[in-house]
Amino acid sequence: MGITVVGLGPGNGRFLTRAAWDVLSQAKELYLRTGRHPAVADLPPSVTCHTFDHIYDRADSFETVYETIVAELLKLAKQAEVIYAVPGHPFVGESTVTRLVAEAEKADVQVTVVAGLSFVEPCLTAVAQDGMDGVQIFDAIELSQYLYPPVNPDFPLLLGQVYSRMLASELKLVLTAVYPDEHPVTLVHKAGDDDELIEQVPLYAIDRSDQVNHLTSLFVPPLPNLSSLNALAETVAILRSPDGCPWDQEQTPQSLRSGFLEEASEVLAALDANDVAELREELGDVLYHLVMQTQIASEDEEFRLTDVIAGIDAKLKYRHPHVWGDWQVNDSTEVIHNWEMLKAKEKANRSNSLVDNIPESLPALARSQKLQARVRKVGFDWPSIDGVYEKVQEEIAELREAVTPEHRAEELGDLLFVTVNLAKWLDIDAESALREANLKFSRRFRALETLAAQRNLDLAKMAADDLEALWQEVKVRLMA
Repeated sequence: MGITVVGLGPGNGRFLTRAAWDVLSQAKELYLRTGRHPAVADLPPSVTCHTFDHIYDRADSFETVYETIVAELLKLAKQAEVIYAVPGHPFVGESTVTRLVAEAEKADVQVTVVAGLSFVEPCLTAVAQDGMDGVQIFDAIELSQYLYPPVNPDFPLLLGQVYSRMLASELKLVLTAVYPDEHPVTLVHKAGDDDELIEQVPLYAIDRSDQVNHLTSLFVPPLPNLSSLNALAETVAILRSPDGCPWDQEQTPQSLRSGFLEEASEVLAALDANDVAELREELGDVLYHLVMQTQIASEDEEFRLTDVIAGIDAKLKYRHPHVWGDWQVNDSTEVIHNWEMLKAKEKANRSNSLVDNIPESLPALARSQKLQARVRKVGFDWPSIDGVYEKVQEEIAELREAVTPEHRAEELGDLLFVTVNLAKWLDIDAESALREANLKFSRRFRALETLAAQRNLDLAKMAADDLEALWQEVKVRLMA
């Protein structure tokens, strides 16, 4: 006993292969995944057809449909030879076939597959696309389950089984995470049939077509400009190659450090200014640095870009067991607690000190926050904020009493350090607070310069009291 799987092609009977026709012509009974397919009307009249459409009608998920069909086919195969026909090619978008092959092997049931023309070829013909130009093929049902789809926008994309307007709507929301709303796409209905219909629409309108049905596919052309991480990695690799840029060729991980800090600071500046366009550009500059460091490491056979991505992806999933596991959390406080606990477990064999593994290249204020957050975990802090205020006053007094430049620098450092601790007690990010203060001062001083110029005043020649009066006037104006 065994099961023969036959591909019916993408449309009516003219797409049946000779091999498929020979099997169907000799069959007495035929089991169809669905009778809702154009080729069914052209099957040999001698064959008795049974469909699994009733399973679709009563099941609550496609998973249940596939499991039920496979179980039924294996049950039938114990009694007689079974011929099972599916739309298109048996191994293109046919979940029941891949499951059937796996389960049949366990049950020691032989499965023979007779190939058929898939939906791919007539769809590529409809949009005049060479399939060897990197075309990506996905099941629309599966792709719609993603929040960020695993597609490369630099290459064409073909989606099969866009069977309903509801699915098209879900698909649109997923794809707009990668493509702009106005990106031109093509809906192909009944590909290859005499009544084939092609609709060219913007991505946002794919769910507005009245023609969408179980024979609809979606073709998405690449974006006009290279936009993938792969493309950026190739650009950087070219810059580093013998035919690339002398400056990029000369760089080392160490020589790039200052530039990386500068670019990261410019990201913060764009965030402070709430400048979306600037933020996009500065994030690109940081991304260049990340890829450049990875390219250099790859050339030295230390690690690859794929290792970096795989590492952070695994880390995020490991440290979020409430998302990719069975842990339960009630709020973000518990999330942070779990994160730190898992992080400590990871680093248990790396260091014996709480204050290790904090990059010294961090801005001093940010590093101070990190250090104090670490030691606070073991209770190394004042029992209340009153002790912090007292310590601030103590450090100010010691700074006043300091005589030598070295002593003043030391006491000022202590004052800044305890001020960072005060910020933590007040639930304020010290780094952000100081950036805001810098921005506020810069804004006020520019206004001061403008006001002085309007009144023909020379700031450098003004008395201190006059400068203070002008400063207070500016503050009032800006608050108005």
